[in-house]
This record gives sequence, structure tokens and C-alpha cells, in this order.
Amino acid sequence: MSRLVAVCEGLGYADVWTFVNSGNVVFDTTGRRASVEAAMEKALEEEVGFECTTFVRTATQLKGCLDARPFALASGDTHFVTFLKKAPTASDARRLEGLSNDFDTLVVQGADVHWRMRGKSTDSRLGKRDWVEILGPLSGTSRNVTMLTKLVAKIDGV
Repeated sequence: MSRLVAVCEGLGYADVWTFVNSGNVVFDTTGRRASVEAAMEKALEEEVGFECTTFVRTATQLKGCLDARPFALASGDTHFVTFLKKAPTASDARRLEGLSNDFDTLVVQGADVHWRMRGKSTDSRLGKRDWVEILGPLSGTSRNVTMLTKLVAKIDGV
């Protein structure tokens, strides 16, 4: 995580810090998301020697994502958000949501996919291949909403 901070600081980003040991980094910068992602991907590849796909969201976007609540959660449910590089086409969004089953529910909202599992994420019936078949490789990264809620609270200084 210290290397990730150093890479971001080397790109000129301000107030850089990481959150939990999963590649989550917070920073201040300007520019379009695609430009920030491209700069980070290039710098990270130079630093670690392999391709690193990044998914950037603003604090406001994270808060909006958490506020969305597209489904009710029952005790024992798990809620993830899968962040995509870009919003899927209407057809691909329908295909993603069509992967829903009696355990997994997917709801596409722009470039975010809310994913409810009726139990532990390790018991999901959806695999990487299901996502790749629709969106292609390296198209998304998933984060638990519990962790995202803690991250947003830290960003807000709560």
C-alpha cells in the first residue's frame, strides 16, 4: 500500500492515503476519470511491472452509490458493488441483470452494479466468467458495501 501511495504522490495527487489492504486509495486531483485512470494504470505498471486496471470514483459518486439502496437486505445478506470502467449498453445491462438467480440479484445503475447475495459471497452462483462473457476481461472490480460505508465515513472525517 505504501507503493500505491508513492505512485499517486508521484502523479501529483494530494492528500493521498490508503484504506484497508485491498488497493483502495484516496486522493485529491482534478481531471476526467478516464484520464486519471489511464495515468494511474501507466504509473502502476511502470512501478510493479504488470498491468493494473484501476477504477476511480469521486467521494460524491461513492456516497450516491451507497445512497441508492436498490433492494432490501435481509439478515445474512451480503451486498457488493461492482464498479465498471463504463456504463454497459442497455443490452449488456439487461444481460447482467438477467444473471440474477434465487441467490444473487444484480441491479445495474450506470457504471455501478449492485449485487445482493442471500448469504456469503463465497456461495455466489455467479463466477468471473459470467461477467467476462458480457463485459470482457478487466471490466470491473467489486467491493463490499460494509467496507465502502466505512471508507466514506473516513473520507467525511466521521
